[in-house]
Amino acid sequence: MKDYYAILGVGREATQEEIKKAYRRLALQYHPDRNPGDKEAEERFKEINEAYAVLSDPEKRAQYNRGLLGEPVLRTENLFDLFAQVFGFRTGRAAPRGEDLEAQVEVDLEDLLKGKEVEVAYARLVPCEACHGQGGRRVVCPTCGGKGVLESYRQGLFGAFVTRSTCPHCKGQGHLLAETCPVCRGRGRVAREERARVRIPPGMDENHLLRVPGHGNLGPGGPGDLYVRLKIRPHPHLEREGADLVYRLKLGLAQAALGARVEIPGLSGPIPLEVPPGTGHGEVFELPGEGLPYPGEARRGALRVVVELSVPKHLSPKAKELLRAYAKEVGEEVAPEGFFERLRGFFRK
Repeated sequence: MKDYYAILGVGREATQEEIKKAYRRLALQYHPDRNPGDKEAEERFKEINEAYAVLSDPEKRAQYNRGLLGEPVLRTENLFDLFAQVFGFRTGRAAPRGEDLEAQVEVDLEDLLKGKEVEVAYARLVPCEACHGQGGRRVVCPTCGGKGVLESYRQGLFGAFVTRSTCPHCKGQGHLLAETCPVCRGRGRVAREERARVRIPPGMDENHLLRVPGHGNLGPGGPGDLYVRLKIRPHPHLEREGADLVYRLKLGLAQAALGARVEIPGLSGPIPLEVPPGTGHGEVFELPGEGLPYPGEARRGALRVVVELSVPKHLSPKAKELLRAYAKEVGEEVAPEGFFERLRGFFRK
């Protein structure tokens, strides 16, 4: 007789909990998934399961201890079923659900102020009505008899062990197609245009995905999910930086020097702004609470006004005269009148 206690590395007085812990440790170490192609590990895994099948059963353990197990006893479980039972998961393959899908929706920046419900158009796979999702006329797979798996039995010293593998003929489906459906061409599903109503929450970030459960492709195990990616149309005046907005205010020289009262295009309407005299290029005015909402919060970001001085390229004679007078008054040296015209004429020669 094999020494099952030695195989599991426990003493003869080991408790059931100690036996289970030893089995868990060794089964994980020698599991075929962790040792692909390793025949020695595979045999060790079978030995460990054989030992545990006996020592975990008080009646079988008592018989074993008395040396009475000379003949095969009740058929033991499949190795992977036993492994699954100890580790708390199921080995049966659940029917696969449909694939997840992704769609894109465009909104305006203003829509993110309070959120908006939009309609998303997309295509998803649904069961073919012509063949009722069967793909055509099915027949039972002659190789596996419709089970989708092949079983092989091995008689051990203490029972029959069963191993299962996916049927190579039907790829685990349990059936073959005798006739292919002309509508879906054997796929069992066809594409259909769908529309879904989606609520865009306030302040949602661009390119983030919004999950819509159950609106993906339909599969044997149920539908997948639809993920909606948000795209924001460019705003004519405002730029987005998270929950903050940026507006680039172009000021003329006189406005920057003397001060001005301007209006800023906010999301809810024009916002008056007093520009103090002597404002320089690149200065920033911050308007708290005039940005976008923070996702999931009531507070809003700020609207930052960045000043950009606008230098005129074409001046009337009167404007040039006034600017020269200004430069003389403040002591700024400028090019003499007609200087650049004479310079261009020189190079033409």
